[in-house]
Formats: sequence, structure tokens, C-alpha cells
Amino acid sequence: MEKVRIQKIIADSGLCSRRKAEELIAEGAVTVNGRPCSLGDKASPLNDLISVGGKAIPQAPAEHRYIMLNKPRGYVTTMSDEKGRKIASDLLVGVSERVFPVGRLDRNSEGLLIFTNDGKFANDITHPSKHVGKTYRVTIDGAVTEEQLSKLSTGVELDGGEKTLPCSVEVLSEEPLRTVLRITIKQGLNRQIRRMCESLGLNVGRLRRTAVGGVKLGMLKPGEWRDLTKEELKILKAAVRNQPQQKRK
Repeated sequence: MEKVRIQKIIADSGLCSRRKAEELIAEGAVTVNGRPCSLGDKASPLNDLISVGGKAIPQAPAEHRYIMLNKPRGYVTTMSDEKGRKIASDLLVGVSERVFPVGRLDRNSEGLLIFTNDGKFANDITHPSKHVGKTYRVTIDGAVTEEQLSKLSTGVELDGGEKTLPCSVEVLSEEPLRTVLRITIKQGLNRQIRRMCESLGLNVGRLRRTAVGGVKLGMLKPGEWRDLTKEELKILKAAVRNQPQQKRK
């Protein structure tokens, strides 16, 4: 069998996403036949023993699972937490497959979070080159000026020096003590929405992801999950290919 990149083998096993696998390799946590490997190394999925943290990775799943969770506030997205905080994956009661989150929502954010054991799918959705849109309902404490709205939509420089790409910003409601925005980004930097707002002196009171690549959270209650439909998977795969998506009725 032809050898393939080790991060792909790990992702195909359902252990984690390809991006996370690359981080594990860079950290020295991955071995092939007992020897440390490096990014770019290849191996045989059938003939080589690949271990992460001293444990052999599972065989690639026969069937893939795609799940939508409405993550409540107070839950972290990591698969384990040394601080003992609540973990989003613990809400997937009844899911026997080992699945991992596609991207992240920080502890104080809520809303749509996708889980899967399909490493290629996860990599496609999160990879910056694919520009898959993610939509958020953002509640800002106080008013937002036209200048701030313009800067949010055209791009701002973050605290780490990164410049955000242009994004869609829509004002949903304005009240004396709060402003509600709908923001769609196609970049996916760490805590991007919060950092964009902070850079302009705006305080985010609530942040909820409502859609990914055209697939909407809908009426799913906080803490509940369901499998993605075939139609939703089709919409996401079209988004990855940068094809126009049909509006859902």
C-alpha cells in the first residue's frame, strides 16, 4: 500500500483533525514503529504502528459520523481539560463513535459546533484556503458607531498583528444599552470575533454561532445534538468547493 502523510492517517482514524494531528507531530507526541516522526513524514496505514502519546491510534472507522451540537456557555471545546472544566463532547450522550470538534468555540461562546470522525471533512471545513463562512449573532454592550461597523466589515488589525479579511456585518437591532449584530467571517482566527470587537473598543456581551457554511443551528436547544442530514452535508461540501449554495426552504 502506498505510504501517506502521518497527519492524514491520524485524522482518518477519527482521533482528531488533521490540523491537530500536525500540532501533535510538531510537539513530538507521535511515533511510528516506536520512533519519533516529523511533519512531512509518511507511513503505511496497514503496516506501520502509529502511536500518539504512547497509545496506538484506532483503525479508521468503517462509517463516518457528522453531528451538530448546540454548545451552551461554560463548556470548553477540547477533548479533555486538566482544569476540570465542563467539556462539550460530554453532551454527546449516546454517541458510541469517537468524534472530535470541527474548529472551536471558546468557553463563553455558544451555538453551532460540528463533531465528526472524518478527518478530511474536518480539515476542509476549517482550512483557511477554503473560506467556509461562519455566522455569529453578536450582542455588543452599548452602541456601535458607523465607523466601527465599517472597520469591522473591511478588516481590522488584531492584538497579535494579524489583519482580518473583509466580512459581512449586519445590524439586527439597536437599543440604548445594547446592539445586536450578525457577522459572517471566512477566516477563522483564534477568538476572531471577540478580538475584532476588542480592537475597536467594543465589549461582547454574548456570542452565538448560528451557521456554518450555510447550515443553520435552527431550533436545536442548548445542550442538545443531532446528526447532520444528507442535505446539510451536501451544503457543507458545496461550501468547501466554493460552489453557490441553494437556499434552504
